Amino acid sequence: MNYFITGGAGFIGSSMSDELIKDSNNHVTIYDNMSTGREEFISDLRSKKNVSVIIGDLLDETKLKAAMKGSDFVFHFAANADVRFGLLHPRKDLEQNTIATFNVLEAMRANNVKKIAFSSTGSVYGEAATIPTPEDCPFPIQTSLYGSSKLAGEALISSYCEGFGFTGYIFRFVSILGERYTHGHVFDFYRQLMENKNELKVLGDGKQRKSYLYVKDCINAMLTAFNSKSSGVNIYNLGTDEYCEVNQSIEWICKYMSINPKLVYSGGEKGWVGDNPFIFLDCSKLKSLGWTAKLSIKDAVIKTVQYIENNTWVYDKR
Repeated sequence: MNYFITGGAGFIGSSMSDELIKDSNNHVTIYDNMSTGREEFISDLRSKKNVSVIIGDLLDETKLKAAMKGSDFVFHFAANADVRFGLLHPRKDLEQNTIATFNVLEAMRANNVKKIAFSSTGSVYGEAATIPTPEDCPFPIQTSLYGSSKLAGEALISSYCEGFGFTGYIFRFVSILGERYTHGHVFDFYRQLMENKNELKVLGDGKQRKSYLYVKDCINAMLTAFNSKSSGVNIYNLGTDEYCEVNQSIEWICKYMSINPKLVYSGGEKGWVGDNPFIFLDCSKLKSLGWTAKLSIKDAVIKTVQYIENNTWVYDKR
């Protein structure tokens, strides 16, 4: 297979690239504008004969269509994932998430590529009334521009599947943790604590309940879905059968670092607009295909801290 990976130099994209090239018959084309992707994540891949790296933007339609030529399958991971500061730059979510997804679909149509996997988000459920939240849960009012832009991307993919005979795999992720993690609360907490081990500022009341998934479990889940060889639109929640409070994750991080900082809370129940105080997805649909997460949330948090600890350049660059 010839795979085309948008955001292929990012956290999840580079991890998927590593997995796909284990089969020497596969070829991977990484397409990334390097705004949040890291050269360090793909430096080893550049020397592989079955890997091509193209520095390009998804808003450059001409370059994108040319780069995708000869591909069989598209992984669309590239996106602006800045939920917290989305209101400061509303157009960024529109351009980098919604319009970029449209451009990817049009490039596929121009090159007769019929299969796409899309990294959506559990944020599309907003503050869901049903917990755990299944894939067919009614959508409430959207609470973040990020969630809105991802939901628009899902709708476009569904329409292209219906209108042009595409096959789409839409994955609604919880937050992903693990090696090459470069943003999110574990990252922010660790960086704060490295600067001041006596105090930790926490957005929200620390009681927000979140679910997380280890990146390698995430990759295995997607590959399990593809192996089912479904057609049309396929929507899967992607998470674990557990959740934790933010305070619990802080406790795990602090215990690992052997520190006991004062916690300073701000913002009430939510840390920011769009900060869902309870995310817990029903993943039974994907599990029915034989997949299950291997790592607990606690283990995923610790692995993430260990990675950042051994790769301080990650937060230096951030």
